[in-house]
Amino acid sequence: MELRQLQYALAIAKELNFSRAAEKLHIAQPSLSQQLAKLEKEIGVQLFSRNTNSVELTYAGKIFMGKAQKIIDTVEMLKREMDDISQMRKGRLVVGSLPITGSHILPLVLPVFHARYPDIEIQLVEETTRNLEALTASGETDISLLSLPLADPSLSWETLVEEEICLAVPHGHPLAEADRRRDGVRIEDLKGEPFIVLKKGQGFRMITVDLCRKAGFEPNIVFESSNIDTVQALVAAGMGIAFVPRMVTRDRSIPLTPAYVPLAEPKPTRTLVIAYRYGRYLPKSAEAFIAVLKEVVKP
Repeated sequence: MELRQLQYALAIAKELNFSRAAEKLHIAQPSLSQQLAKLEKEIGVQLFSRNTNSVELTYAGKIFMGKAQKIIDTVEMLKREMDDISQMRKGRLVVGSLPITGSHILPLVLPVFHARYPDIEIQLVEETTRNLEALTASGETDISLLSLPLADPSLSWETLVEEEICLAVPHGHPLAEADRRRDGVRIEDLKGEPFIVLKKGQGFRMITVDLCRKAGFEPNIVFESSNIDTVQALVAAGMGIAFVPRMVTRDRSIPLTPAYVPLAEPKPTRTLVIAYRYGRYLPKSAEAFIAVLKEVVKP
């Protein structure tokens, strides 16, 4: 049994399609089928049931893939550890980030990190919260910038920063009046207001929904977007209101910028964390990146 055969089997299990798996592996499909046949013959069980239209894992295949993934992960961790020992600051680091966070934090962090560790290649992955948690749990990112709460129990995390959440409203909206700004707006007073939110799968959408539910109502969602800047532009255009993290608030000189109103005490916050898979070897490059993050991003 060879490591490449395990990798081939895992690729087929992920794609459930021989052609796509062969393409991802950069090998010919007949070679892939041949290697799988050799593997199945050696272990004495069929891993996939396949016909003209579909490929499915057998019961034995499901068990095999779980064990095979652990073997590949162990080998990969060993390689990374040896690479750290031999090269110290050289290597590659895969950093995951939410779009709402990465666009505001990473431009501050990456230049500092690159100046200190020019030989470390950084690969950035931007995804929704749900997808990013899955990528981090599977080891496809070394570390990821996420917000609490995390749904995947296999993730460990450490706090990066806790930031205030404020309310974005159109200019001239009654909620933007001076006395409301001074005392802060109570969330329960937003019942019935049209809300503009991020699309499902993004962590800050769930924060918005949770804040409204804790105040005793379901938000009246009128528009959804995958981009926080689009959310703010729609608010400025008078289409509704939105909760936004303090980090992403914009200068009024920027076109289509809403008014920002503080929320009443106790002010809601969101907690940004650095997440990684529990028990996974954390390369020295990741530790260095975390140190720079904590240095640059301060409360």
